[in-house]
Amino acid sequence: MQFDAVRLDGDDGRRIADCLEQMTNGDPGPIVAEANGRRGTYFLLPAGSTVRDRWPDGTVRFNAEQGAESYVPVPALQGRTWPLSWRCAPSEPGRFVHPLLLRSAIVNVLVVMPAVEAVSRGHLP
Repeated sequence: MQFDAVRLDGDDGRRIADCLEQMTNGDPGPIVAEANGRRGTYFLLPAGSTVRDRWPDGTVRFNAEQGAESYVPVPALQGRTWPLSWRCAPSEPGRFVHPLLLRSAIVNVLVVMPAVEAVSRGHLP
């Protein structure tokens, strides 16, 4: 199976996943969580969907860009695969995280909300 992926590390990735779950009524598409190391959260997207567009700072893209190969850790659908787990397991074949929803969630959580919080504390960005 081919797909693109976007990784966000630590609490940022978990906050983005929370946001996507709220936006999609609990079914954002496949999301992989890593329990150790950088504690990455991997969002699996349709193949080719991350190649052209610019993504916000803090994101790491994995795709089949010409001349490059990417490898993304994916847990088994059943059984123990620590340190990997499905934050949101694939719900049907061909279902992925929607790239526009993901980018919107990233911008909202990592750019807009911190700016709003800074302004509300009296600190202009």
